[in-house]
Amino acid sequence: MGHIISFTNQKGGVGKTTSAVNVALSLGVTEEKTLLIDLDPQANATTGVMDISDPPTSSIYDVLIKDVPVKDAITSTKFPELDLIASTNDLVGAEIELVSIMAREYQLQKCLKFIKKKYKFIIIDCPPSLGLLTINALTASDSIIIPIQSEYYALEGLGQLLNTVRLVQRHLNKKLEIAGVLMTMYDGRLNLSKQVADEVQGYFKDKLFKTLIHRNVRLSEAPSFGKPALLYDASSTGAMDYMNLTEEILHRVG
Repeated sequence: MGHIISFTNQKGGVGKTTSAVNVALSLGVTEEKTLLIDLDPQANATTGVMDISDPPTSSIYDVLIKDVPVKDAITSTKFPELDLIASTNDLVGAEIELVSIMAREYQLQKCLKFIKKKYKFIIIDCPPSLGLLTINALTASDSIIIPIQSEYYALEGLGQLLNTVRLVQRHLNKKLEIAGVLMTMYDGRLNLSKQVADEVQGYFKDKLFKTLIHRNVRLSEAPSFGKPALLYDASSTGAMDYMNLTEEILHRVG
């Protein structure tokens, strides 16, 4: 039965999509059957694997709103163990369209139950908001990973996210757990990065992953080539960081 992990933080620019894409590929290359779902209307995860995936015929919007069977929205990649459900700009309107659907918070969970057994892991890249799409992801997930940027306002807004998680746990999904908190864009040369890491460690204790995702040019360049970092430059610091993170994730939830 597939373990569903959502990468979520309502703040944009924290490395959420980069983390979801690279963890999904890392799981795939370690021969864990994995599905990457792009639930963000910006569709950055979709374009981030464009070079290795077939052209999608349907999107997650079609599944959630138009009742397209979820199996018909699954797109293959060059890696047999990695599949994709793509996003498009149509998803922008999904928040409003979901409002009129009965049991709207369970729409994604209802769709995924038909394919959950096919995968070992399902990775969801959430939108940078706490709207209905993110609520759907949290309701469908077994666990979440929270990427936090190693910068001054790192913990700003996290209280709101954690409160949302608690509400989902209480009312919609009692089994939801925080798998871990991930420090991204870490620069060991800066005292600020170390101070933020210490602050996050003090707040989250053992929930903080030991792996730090270092600020890395190759990691930033990879999406523009439609590839995860592991394929763009396997020897880069970013690629190796995500392989280490994947090992940690497998240890925690595998």
